[in-house]
Amino acid sequence: MSAARATLVQDTPAHTVDAFHRGRFWLVQPKQAGHRAGMDAMMLAAAVPSSFTGRLADFGAGAGAAGLAVLSRCPDATAVLVEKSAEMAAYAATTLAHPGNAHLNDRASVLAADVALSGQARTAAGLADNSFDFVIMNPPFNAAEDRATPDPLKKAAHVMEDGLFDSWIRSAAAVARPRGGLAVIARPDQLGAILDAMSGRFGDAEMLAVHPRPDAAAIRIVIRAILGARGKLSIRPPLMLHAQSGNGPSERTEMINNGLASLFAD
Repeated sequence: MSAARATLVQDTPAHTVDAFHRGRFWLVQPKQAGHRAGMDAMMLAAAVPSSFTGRLADFGAGAGAAGLAVLSRCPDATAVLVEKSAEMAAYAATTLAHPGNAHLNDRASVLAADVALSGQARTAAGLADNSFDFVIMNPPFNAAEDRATPDPLKKAAHVMEDGLFDSWIRSAAAVARPRGGLAVIARPDQLGAILDAMSGRFGDAEMLAVHPRPDAAAIRIVIRAILGARGKLSIRPPLMLHAQSGNGPSERTEMINNGLASLFAD
């Protein structure tokens, strides 16, 4: 659900330049190879409260869609776009240099690093302990058999490695400050693995299921939690991407997709 095509910088055979939040920021992203951002990134960004004013880490940032969507909605926040792939990190840097993002450029930076690193290796890569107020992540959550692709860049963005949730959430717990936030978007069948990885690290978790329509099963879950909290999981009212009566997006979906509302109504 990325929106209009940019005129400030031209598309090329390798990439497109797409407007998000009704043109309040732009994304330079690969045209065919690699991951293209859409509604998942906007829902993840919308899990951050609208009042957020701290420092955010976007784990697995790709070209930077989710992190920049947070900055677009939260005018006093800053973000580090953390991406393992050198090619996608280069897209994120190009995104920040886009003229349409000049108003966000001094509030964001790109870090080429593997968030699965631990201990001193993670710190040496630029992810210091207790250095962020909120961590968001859109990890590769497809099983290898779910989405076969000959494109290695797209495979790295989509296919989950064993133990991924534990390693990513462990790193989030290390780099987050006390009472810092975490938001994860994934598939419904991965709820157990995410809660296991959060156990002893993050609590007061809230889960919201995302359904294509009111009569369809959920296709995504978004989980938000607080470092060091001990409260139990609560389940929030779901998000319906489309109204029952038609194929168009629901009003709430439109608001979230365009940075005009938060996912958890805060």
